[in-house]
Amino acid sequence: MQTRIPDSLLNTPQGQEADAILRRCVHCGFCTATCPTYQLLGDELDGPRGRIYLVKQLLEGREVTRKTQVHLDRCLTCRACETTCPSGVVYHRLADIGRERLEQAVSRPWRERLMRFALRNILPYRNRFSPLVKLGRLVSPLLPSSLKSKIPPRQTSLPWPAQAHQRSMLILDACVQADGAPNTNASAARVLDRLGVQLIDAAQAGCCGAVSYHLAQVEEGKGFMRANIDAWWPYIESGAEAIVITASGCGAMVKEYGAVLQHDPDYADRAKRVSELCKDISEVLQTEDLSALRPQSRGTRVAFHSPCTLQHGQQIRGGVEGILQKSGYELSPVPDAHLCCGSAGTYSILQNRLARQLLENKLAALQSGEPEVIATANIGCHLHLQSGTSLPVKHWIELLEEALPGK
Repeated sequence: MQTRIPDSLLNTPQGQEADAILRRCVHCGFCTATCPTYQLLGDELDGPRGRIYLVKQLLEGREVTRKTQVHLDRCLTCRACETTCPSGVVYHRLADIGRERLEQAVSRPWRERLMRFALRNILPYRNRFSPLVKLGRLVSPLLPSSLKSKIPPRQTSLPWPAQAHQRSMLILDACVQADGAPNTNASAARVLDRLGVQLIDAAQAGCCGAVSYHLAQVEEGKGFMRANIDAWWPYIESGAEAIVITASGCGAMVKEYGAVLQHDPDYADRAKRVSELCKDISEVLQTEDLSALRPQSRGTRVAFHSPCTLQHGQQIRGGVEGILQKSGYELSPVPDAHLCCGSAGTYSILQNRLARQLLENKLAALQSGEPEVIATANIGCHLHLQSGTSLPVKHWIELLEEALPGK
């Protein structure tokens, strides 16, 4: 693809990155075949190729309008197009660059600005999000079913293991996950405890930064990233082997710290090291001797929903499924497993209509094999799926923990 980006932008790191990404695109259109929004809407501008052209026009200084913003907003950033692309177009980075610059060029209606401000100032902060969840549970009998379904049910929290081990790993206690699915990290800690690994939750660590970063507030997102690096660094220097992530959306973001902060003289090296140490819990367990766990389920039939941030963002496929099968679970078939469920961070709130359509399609696929339980690997997907089905929805690490001897 030929580009005409002005020198004033082309001579910046952001401009050079965008130009390189654009030039890799060969207009083939393979990406449209796996784009969820293109499949729903059938509009070229609601597919990756069309959005690439929109961002290209923006970067070249051509006129952009509210219509451009609408089409970019509809993108889930599921990154299925990247998995499909034969030319290696890093679409999500181009989308991030385009959204940031578009936010400065086109004003949003006040309702959208207010909603985005609220999401950025509530979701990443546990001390703000938790009281709202508790209030929602309290008044849930008075709410319409559409709102009631979005409130995470109360769970009895599992205790974390108390003993210390010579081996240690850090864990990110994701901001929403602590209230939405509190047993996910507890289950991870209990599984790794049996393998002689202690999980450490650094007190000052918080949101991974994805909420702000993907809502085009890039500097705000970087602030969360720097705070996490500062919180984790003393433990890394003391020998922590990895940073374990049980929410694949957070994992995809933390693995990009090195790229996002590569031009920050104070954080570039540490950010790169943090990204190298970041591991999805499935990656950690695949390097351990799981025979020591002796897990054995009673043949429970499970539909595994592989989040986009796991299979497309982190390019991790088959690992979770293998662990579950070795633990005695029976996996039911899931048609079109590459398609997004519609959660996509804040997408299910900001693009509710499209998100509901995608959710209905995903649940139909997951339930087609008549499973007893749905498993996933990301808190956003977990809550979104849970809002539309009567089947139990759990993080897969909880299923592994339930299959351990003595449970």
